Amino acid sequence: MSTLPAAAPFEPIWVWGLPLAPLTFQQTLDEIKRRVDVGEPGFVITANLHYAMLTARDPRLPEVNNQAHFIGADGMPLVWATRWRNHRLPERVAGSDLVPAICGEAAKHGWRVFLLGGGPGIGETAAERLKERFPELQIVGIEAPNFRTMTPEEEQQLIGRIRAANPQVMFVALGQPVGEVWLAKHREALGVPMCVQIGASLDFLAGKVQRAPRWIQKIGMEWFYRLSREPKRLIGRYSSNAWFAFRMLLKDVVTSRDNRK
Repeated sequence: MSTLPAAAPFEPIWVWGLPLAPLTFQQTLDEIKRRVDVGEPGFVITANLHYAMLTARDPRLPEVNNQAHFIGADGMPLVWATRWRNHRLPERVAGSDLVPAICGEAAKHGWRVFLLGGGPGIGETAAERLKERFPELQIVGIEAPNFRTMTPEEEQQLIGRIRAANPQVMFVALGQPVGEVWLAKHREALGVPMCVQIGASLDFLAGKVQRAPRWIQKIGMEWFYRLSREPKRLIGRYSSNAWFAFRMLLKDVVTSRDNRK
């Protein structure tokens, strides 16, 4: 069995089955820089409410989560769930904001960046926009593989191309939980110090999907904005998420009452 990554210099806060890093946005960025400097292959998960629900349902994910460098709280419900606890998550760390911030650091420090995932052409468009914003950014590879049709030989060839590009940072947009499971399985073979599973962030960067206005993001209603834009695609997922959150909140209330007895 492979050696797990070194322990992070903070104690995680457990929220609904997820060991979440109690870091601000800037602290998260600092920890990513530290991990790149250390150079140990690994990955970061940006976890939202949907990922918490998947972790509760998928027996593979607790071990995947244990192997991550750390897990960021990319969802206001996860932050709100700690508001009445002694130890709280300080704020939401949105992957969609983290990606350009990491790219800014990559441009400044000369880190090589690889984009993996997204639909056809999404990575190329996202790369163009990132290069416009950060002219010094080195994007050394763009791939949009279809793992449903990829043979084991083709998958190994993909890993070989990533290794040959020698990135320090790789953004992975393979969907949940495909991306997380794939990174946990191949993190040592990939050899990339900082892989970040980023969900829809490439779509946002490429302009395929529009993010909510900043004021909506700040009040934690970005999910409602996205639902209003894509109701047919998202209604089933968000309904399941809401039911999961209700059950977890009810469990928290019962546990809190029992602890006071």
